[in-house]
Amino acid sequence: MKFQMIWPLALTVLLGACAETGTGAGGTPIRNLPEEVVAMAAPNQDLTSVRILPEDGCYWYRHVGPVETTLLPLRNAAGQPICTRPQSDTTATGA
Repeated sequence: MKFQMIWPLALTVLLGACAETGTGAGGTPIRNLPEEVVAMAAPNQDLTSVRILPEDGCYWYRHVGPVETTLLPLRNAAGQPICTRPQSDTTATGA
């Protein structure tokens, strides 16, 4: 009896582990990224999965790493985030 009850529980846990993480916070990916953003973006960033998060107005992309998939800020060659609106002083300094 216990053996029959373990299978549904194990299946639920395994399927839950397959769920995509790190994408629930933002909107849908932008299909046609503006040329200016493409030109500013540093190399080695996935420009096919870029979205703008309403919390900060910045572009974020989906990074698929060896352990997890997460959203990372889209950055220019100097390492600064690319945003649609100026960042406030508290956001820039981390205070």
